[in-house]
Amino acid sequence: MIDWKLALSMATRLTKPGPEMDAAQVAEAVAELREGAARSEGPVREFSQLHATSATAPVLVVDRPRWIEANLETFRVLMDPVMDKLVEADKMPTGLSRTFGSKIGGAEVGALMSFMSSKVLGQFDPFWNGPNGEGGRLLLVAPNIVHAEQQLSVDPHDFRLWVCLHEETHRVQFTAVPWMRDHMRSLLDEFIDATDLDSGALASMVGDSFSEVVKIVRGESDASINELFQNPRQREIVDQLTGIMSLLEGHADVVMDGVGPDVIPSVAEIRRKFNQRRKGAGSLDKLLRRLLGMDAKMRQYKDGAAFVNAVIDRVGIEGFNAVWEKPANLPSKSEILDPQSWVARVHG
Repeated sequence: MIDWKLALSMATRLTKPGPEMDAAQVAEAVAELREGAARSEGPVREFSQLHATSATAPVLVVDRPRWIEANLETFRVLMDPVMDKLVEADKMPTGLSRTFGSKIGGAEVGALMSFMSSKVLGQFDPFWNGPNGEGGRLLLVAPNIVHAEQQLSVDPHDFRLWVCLHEETHRVQFTAVPWMRDHMRSLLDEFIDATDLDSGALASMVGDSFSEVVKIVRGESDASINELFQNPRQREIVDQLTGIMSLLEGHADVVMDGVGPDVIPSVAEIRRKFNQRRKGAGSLDKLLRRLLGMDAKMRQYKDGAAFVNAVIDRVGIEGFNAVWEKPANLPSKSEILDPQSWVARVHG
């Protein structure tokens, strides 16, 4: 279905290298980000009261091509169950249709990864398996971080540490809550199992989605392309995943803002300018964000942080940390928007 080699070559060919930097500047940025990640771990663990095992997930400072390569590796692993399902159902295309289909799929994935590679500052990949049994890895995209600090005109040393605080929180979340990784993978497997391979159902879904795409382009709908091609069961699963991602992103924002004032002098200026940046720039950028669901991702930060703050105000940090005890305690998408309902359900 997807020519992964073509996806990688196209993405790296389309991707710009980032801001101009000499060798010394590159080395300085890489070293500072590595140091910032290590420096962030203690304050993040202390503030969050999550007892993570140190160094169980590696930190990698990467450029844009390496970020693309790492994500394609993970996508390929996540797509394996889809391939197995197609083979089992005897739905795999053959001959020229398979060849052309895989090339088109590879080109589409490559173009998407090229666009995303310039947007992501950092990312925790929970589904990577290390050679020594590590579960997950933290990627810090150096050229994007440098580009953002230049674009925002903020202190580069403060900004780099600020980004590290957010991303290190994700590393702590997954290493302190080891069941989270398997739980999210099980939801993704359920999503794949719910995929309808019937050609008639797929054709109907595509037809029904066309008018909604027009609304998205016009700004009359908040849906994304992904949402249009989901059946009811898949939407239920996506709602669960949205609740989890809102929790993780919102919690990371709360932790970085809680720790920030003690270690980052210009944190207030950085937060103000960065919030403005998250809204996107030009009309084309905003359209692509809406189509790809990036606007929904931005809402996860905002709604998730509001949920975390509201729960902590109500039951304290220890009461909030009940969210990490078991999957049943995770908030649903609706509870993210109604924190009191989560408090009532979990704490009675």
